[in-house]
Amino acid sequence: MEHEARSARQLWVEDERGLRRMPDPVRNAAVRAVMITSVTLILAVVAFLTTVADSWLAYPMTIAAVAATVVATWSVLDIWITRQVWRQRNGVVSEPSSSAYQARRDRPAEEQVA
Repeated sequence: MEHEARSARQLWVEDERGLRRMPDPVRNAAVRAVMITSVTLILAVVAFLTTVADSWLAYPMTIAAVAATVVATWSVLDIWITRQVWRQRNGVVSEPSSSAYQARRDRPAEEQVA
């Protein structure tokens, strides 16, 4: 009996609240940033190892790692910028009952009274 109860239990339970997906441009920027950051970390490790081994590649790899760090920093900032731009363009719901329309309707009435 106990064995049947265990086998009937589900392995996967859906979360009812449903997490929203990131918008496509933001997700693309995040994937790009992860890939660039990964390459930067690999370059940094190679630069360190070539420096420890006293190889002639140490200087070029260090320069490449520093340049990649600048690019990786920009790519991480690009996620934030893309998210803000997407919110500005798509995040505002414009409806006739919004407070902006209400303020516009109230303004002429105030001017007439004064």
